[in-house]
Amino acid sequence: MKKFNIRKVLDGLTAASSSSSSATSHSGTPRENDVIQETLQSEHFQLCKTVRHGFPYQPSSMAFDPVQKILAIGTQTGALRLFGRAGVECYCQHESGSAVIQLQFLVNEGALVSALADDSIHLWNLRQKIPAILHSLKFNRERITYCHLPFQSKWLYIGTERGNIHIVNVESFTLSGYVIMWNKAIELSTKTHPGPVVHISDNPMDEGKLLIGFECGVVVLWDLKCKKADYRYTYDEAIHSVAWHHEGKQFVCSHSDGTLTTWNVRAPAKPAQIITPHGKQPKDGKKPEPCKPILKVEYKTTRAGDPFMVLSGGLSYDTVGRRACLTVMHGKSTAVLEMDYPIVDFLTLCETPYPNDFQEPYAVVVLLEKDLVVIDLGQIGYPIFENPYPLTIHESPVTCCEYFADCPAELIPALYSVGSRQKRQGYSKKEWPISGGNWGQGTQSYPEIIITGHADGSIKFWDASALMLQVLYKLKTAKVFERARSKEEKPSTEIVEEDPFAIQTLSWCPESRMLCVAGVSAHIIVYRFSKQEITTETVQLLEVRMQCEFSDGDSPDPGGEQTPTLPTPGASSSPQESEPPTQPSTGSNSCDGPRDNIPCLKVRSSPLKQSPGYQVELVIQLVWVSGEPPQPITGLAINSSYGLVVFGNSNGLAVVDYLQKTLLLNMGTSELYSPSDPYQRQPRSPRKQRQPSGAACDTNDGSNTSEDRCKSPTSAKMSRKISSSSEQKPDLDAKDNSFIRSRSSSVTSIDRESREAISSFHFCESFPRKMDSLVSPCVLVGTTQGTVMMVALSLPPGGDQRLQQPVGISSCGTLVSLKGGILTMALLDATGTLLPPAYESWYDPNASDEDKEKNRRRRPASPPSSQEGQDSQFAVLCSEKQAKVVAMPSQTRIYKHNITESSFVLRADVVQMAGANCIACFCANGHIMTLSLPSLRPLLDVNYLPLTDMRIARTFCFSNLGQALYLTSPTEIQRITYSQETCDNLQEMLSELFTPVETPEAPNRGFFKGLFGGGAQSLDREDLFGETASGKASRSLAQHIPGPGGMEGMKGAASGVVGDLARARIALDERGQKLGELDERTAAMMASADSFSKHAHDMMLKYKDKKWYQL
Repeated sequence: MKKFNIRKVLDGLTAASSSSSSATSHSGTPRENDVIQETLQSEHFQLCKTVRHGFPYQPSSMAFDPVQKILAIGTQTGALRLFGRAGVECYCQHESGSAVIQLQFLVNEGALVSALADDSIHLWNLRQKIPAILHSLKFNRERITYCHLPFQSKWLYIGTERGNIHIVNVESFTLSGYVIMWNKAIELSTKTHPGPVVHISDNPMDEGKLLIGFECGVVVLWDLKCKKADYRYTYDEAIHSVAWHHEGKQFVCSHSDGTLTTWNVRAPAKPAQIITPHGKQPKDGKKPEPCKPILKVEYKTTRAGDPFMVLSGGLSYDTVGRRACLTVMHGKSTAVLEMDYPIVDFLTLCETPYPNDFQEPYAVVVLLEKDLVVIDLGQIGYPIFENPYPLTIHESPVTCCEYFADCPAELIPALYSVGSRQKRQGYSKKEWPISGGNWGQGTQSYPEIIITGHADGSIKFWDASALMLQVLYKLKTAKVFERARSKEEKPSTEIVEEDPFAIQTLSWCPESRMLCVAGVSAHIIVYRFSKQEITTETVQLLEVRMQCEFSDGDSPDPGGEQTPTLPTPGASSSPQESEPPTQPSTGSNSCDGPRDNIPCLKVRSSPLKQSPGYQVELVIQLVWVSGEPPQPITGLAINSSYGLVVFGNSNGLAVVDYLQKTLLLNMGTSELYSPSDPYQRQPRSPRKQRQPSGAACDTNDGSNTSEDRCKSPTSAKMSRKISSSSEQKPDLDAKDNSFIRSRSSSVTSIDRESREAISSFHFCESFPRKMDSLVSPCVLVGTTQGTVMMVALSLPPGGDQRLQQPVGISSCGTLVSLKGGILTMALLDATGTLLPPAYESWYDPNASDEDKEKNRRRRPASPPSSQEGQDSQFAVLCSEKQAKVVAMPSQTRIYKHNITESSFVLRADVVQMAGANCIACFCANGHIMTLSLPSLRPLLDVNYLPLTDMRIARTFCFSNLGQALYLTSPTEIQRITYSQETCDNLQEMLSELFTPVETPEAPNRGFFKGLFGGGAQSLDREDLFGETASGKASRSLAQHIPGPGGMEGMKGAASGVVGDLARARIALDERGQKLGELDERTAAMMASADSFSKHAHDMMLKYKDKKWYQL
């Protein structure tokens, strides 16, 4: 176990020996024998993926197991997502990354066949918690176009681009020698190739008859036994899909001209019926106008009424711009159901898995490009089912993400109770039909919350406990702002992007439930949580002028008084409606001079009805300065105990008292470098250098900034241009800022690199100045140039005085400098325990005064005071390049670790793990690392994920207890763990896809059908397709690749307790089976012995009285 002695460390450092020599026995200070024991070791860490949530990105195919009730979705990137009941989902990936073109379940067998665009087919074992490939077959000479696996058959038909059909044994994954060649299937007189196979299915009533659809419009009914075509059906339009009537006497084809042709099996000359569902019928009896192709049709029968015909596509060509539709034809009624996105595939769910029985359809699963919809066919109007899966992550693009593990227990119920009122009405009243699988037996019981910020200004709170994900509550921040009404109010591209409300960063205090969000239009909104609905007559607004330079005139700018401003009157809108983007009121270069002192968005002037949940406390907006837009917020923090919000950008930082609704401080980054006296700081004389005239401050720029301090709402603003000097800032590695989106295009890359922005904040109770003896409220401020500065806060007493007396603020100068921009900061006490920021427990702001006082408690500050010369705290600081630990209040660096030389850290968090603390880092080169605290020993370093997308950099975040996540695609969250304990328990925690279920009984043939042979005809496919009958297939046609699982994997290859139980159960089954076989063999031997005895007795009787010569 690693130990380190504060005394020994400090003794070896200059400027620290004196401070460590006079240790006393004060309870909070280190003594001679004080040792911090670091309990975290490398064996506590292991990295692995846990679960993936969200909608499958770029879906391409779908299948459903009607007995197990499991849905499988394949994607264009080779991913497989499997869904059962709510909370049961699984992700796996084909190594090749090729698109999944088709999926086929081995119904109720716990297996799935996938066909890929690279002409390979794979057999997946779903009987284990993490599915694995058992076999693969790679076709070399032919392209796969269609697959069909009949129910309860082990022979898979594979159609190819050349028009041939090959047959694969799914048990051994070997090719049969039986091949249906295209030239044998079509008419000999046909001179052209029929095209690829687009459909294969067997006659529901006769397994020996195979229906083959070719793209050109030819359909062939092939007799498998006789190896010849029984009938050929020809139509002059290309075929897209074929569907049988369950009695096997009729089938329907969908065509490229929007028609459906119905054929009687024994009448191949012409279709029995031709209809164009969406075609306009001319009055003179001519053919209807052609429509768009009907891409798929399904024909499902019911015992009690008319059959259902469900189809996608087929709309007339004059419906330009109309959304994709699913058409449900039932009897004489035709329902056209509009979808939000294009349809990828659909499946009709039926009561029976048997194709030769009445199908009794009850739902349609529609896979869209960005959504999954399930339609209830049993209710009037075809309502949709309420989807229980977390598939709405991408409802609006995710712009930021935060993860909170081990939250206060009451948070999730509180968020759920307010979020449940937001649910839509009008869903089907039936249970969600995809209901297979079982939940995992996880031991993790702590609450986890994920917060996602979105491009439309919405924020979603998700319950992420126990490896599941469920949306709790959605907050729309855009409701605070006015809608644009006139054309003049349309946005100018120079001012703002298409999403003016997009969330850029957020700060949340789980204990007090205070939320602060910053948007891309340089706006900040402070929210309180309340369980009561209120109507806010006037939204409180504070406008802040942060600027990086002035004209050559040195006079203070009189135009930026920081007072709470009432919003400008404008058009009102109902608070219940979702607000579209509101726009700036004037362009950047309006006719009456440069835009100045105007925010990017208009706060609404009409009363705002606020539902229970998060309610607006204060809106802060940065304003335009002399024709230049305000710079984006790059750092943000809120503290409920102090009632303060602090934020910064490339112009400097500002502190706002959200209780008094006043601006306390607005100063440039350069000003922070020199210590100052509270309330008495004088503006420094401006320097005369100017930036190029077109330059605006950029997201990533450090800045020459204005400096301002407001003690009360009426204080006037004093501003000066301050140039940052080289003496003040050490020459350190500049941040590679390509990961923060700039809102202004007018800055050159050289400017962007050379300027300094505020990158992070940390509220704490520490020693503001070197060798202070008492702790007091402070803010640690980190910049993109690697500097960490301390700002001291002087808070008035609580109660009414807190609302009347001003908060004092003073800069205490530089604490330490690191290479690269500062990412995270934290504070430890003398024992190495994390000191969280002070917070106020949550109380309902709209409750009665008595209730407020009963619940309102400020968490007392726990850091002890320090005797002179003793260090009782450690500041932990992590930048893009290195980490440092500094003893406080001596401000002596005691540990330093260079995290990376060639790359840079994108995200770092100080997290709790196994009862201790560590720093977790994610680097741009894909490495995930953890460092012990306080000694910064490397504990984990895994090359996990090279940075392939900006989205990963923007959304990657660590949380406590070894949890982390990132957006792996625009629609999916990937959760990972870096905890050995979680990895060990993962098998138990994961959900189970396969559950033992009895296959329903086959339909009864009935007396007369059995008598006259009218029922389903079975076929011994083994006789036809087996090696003895059909010979061996060509070796060069396809290559067999055994999977990692092998067939033994089907016997519960899961590890862990569940896997052991499964294996024990299987072993018992096998033992029972062997004992059963032994019993059978014993019984057979006894029967044989009885028979022998009987025969011997008969022989004896026969020859008993005969003489030897009579024999």
